[in-house]
Amino acid sequence: MPTRPTPTERQRRLGAELRKMRLAAGKTTEYAAGLLGLDRTKVSNMESGIRALSPERIRILASNYDCADQGYIDGLVAMADSRQRGWWEQYRGNLPQGLLDVAELEWFATRLRTLQTVHVPGLLQLSGYARAVFDAALPPLPGSEVELRVAQRVQRQQVLERDNPVEYVAYVHEWALRMQFGGRRTTREQLLHLCEASERENVDVQVLTVEVGAFPGAGHAVLYANGAVPQLDTVQLDSAHGGEFTHADAQLTKYRDHLDWWHAKSLDSQASRDLIHSIARQL
Repeated sequence: MPTRPTPTERQRRLGAELRKMRLAAGKTTEYAAGLLGLDRTKVSNMESGIRALSPERIRILASNYDCADQGYIDGLVAMADSRQRGWWEQYRGNLPQGLLDVAELEWFATRLRTLQTVHVPGLLQLSGYARAVFDAALPPLPGSEVELRVAQRVQRQQVLERDNPVEYVAYVHEWALRMQFGGRRTTREQLLHLCEASERENVDVQVLTVEVGAFPGAGHAVLYANGAVPQLDTVQLDSAHGGEFTHADAQLTKYRDHLDWWHAKSLDSQASRDLIHSIARQL
């Protein structure tokens, strides 16, 4: 199998899971190398995502690591069996890898949930609104890169529209709806689009009102992507220097608790649409 100088987040995650499985079984890299007929350096490269491995080798390792969770094993095999080139690869070399990793994460997720405190969720943004978000970056982005980012963000939305659309739940703070990215007209159009999108069977938008007061995770934008099994869930956090990914058990539990809190405190879907329409009429 060839090596990869810059593995994707999904490829690194697969390697990390194999390492976790090996350590849980109390096995060494030398043991794994012997099973596969490789030297230990190649096993280390597999566990770091640098070197690809076949589904067959994953099953060999899982069997000899005494892993009996078939759903988990099948999930790992699916991560390795990526024969098709993802649409996001057309942007490789032109956009930061983190943006491509988010698109890949969304594409393979079985369910997506997000918390947004500053702006409308990316998967529901119109191009004008998205352009205003990227135009606000410091240091300023070149116009050509802004347009590439807008195009890539719009293309990400196909996960909601494809033949097997992903379930998407977006919790949005009321102040995010009142932030006028791109001005009053752009914001009004965006809010009306948000209401329209929320009518889809697979999309649910719920608003946390300002009256609720303090809330967990204030200031953070969170994307929680469900994997094939809970052990393969991933959280992506936005930051000024790019997206950060985590899949540590404690972090997954924390952000699931955050999502549950927002769900309990937010308006229901219809009340949320009513509030969004009301805010749009004020613009």
